[in-house]
Amino acid sequence: MSAEIGVFGGSGFYSFLEDVEQIQLDTPYGSPSAPATVGEVGGRRVAFIPRHGVKHELPPHRVPYRANVWAMKEIGVRRIIGPCAVGSLQPHVKPGHFVVCDQLVDRTRSREDTFYDGPETTHISFADPYCPTMRQVTVQQAEEQGISVHPRGTVVVIQGPRFSTRAESQWFARQGWEVINMTQYPEAALARELEMCYATISLVTDYDVGAGDVPPVSHHEVVRVFQENNERLRTLLFSIIPALPSERDCPCATALEGARLDVT
Repeated sequence: MSAEIGVFGGSGFYSFLEDVEQIQLDTPYGSPSAPATVGEVGGRRVAFIPRHGVKHELPPHRVPYRANVWAMKEIGVRRIIGPCAVGSLQPHVKPGHFVVCDQLVDRTRSREDTFYDGPETTHISFADPYCPTMRQVTVQQAEEQGISVHPRGTVVVIQGPRFSTRAESQWFARQGWEVINMTQYPEAALARELEMCYATISLVTDYDVGAGDVPPVSHHEVVRVFQENNERLRTLLFSIIPALPSERDCPCATALEGARLDVT
């Protein structure tokens, strides 16, 4: 069984395919968060893995990112969509808005974030972490559906599982970064290491504490807002998947060319 497009679900978004088959996978990096379910959307074969596990039992710092991405590659996936919940760092980026990020800042630590531990030294380019083709399609589909979408933005990825202090959040906001999240890294980087395209649809669930005079965020509020917008996200995904071109001419597809150190 194979698929060409993969989806990693975020908070409160654990099933969107019908008439699916389930695949139990093992990888060199252990088992993924859950078995993959494979179905069809708009004539395209799609694999779905809930990144936090079926019952949201895996906190962000314990998600088996390498196993998840490797499992998608094993199934045949070439493009991954990674919807996620984010907090807003800027007043104009409001709860309920979608952000199609073009940049990320990694503030995590101690996560296993590469497939290349040697002896072959590999340095991928990660200057532009999200696939330009997937981003363009996502923005176009969101605008056609009348969704309040920001066509670009920077997500700062924190370690978790705790939320930021006010001082940390205010620091991130002063940098001009738009949103904050706990799972975009190393998920996006690992996909690039395997020459897979990756894009995120970030759903703003709340204002982070550095965005102004707002109460501290709670996990309950994040899940509540995400669940309220699940249908909009599902509709958007169902329009993006068939709109993706069959061929890839983006830099993601050739990310390993020139990335390996030749010492011979």
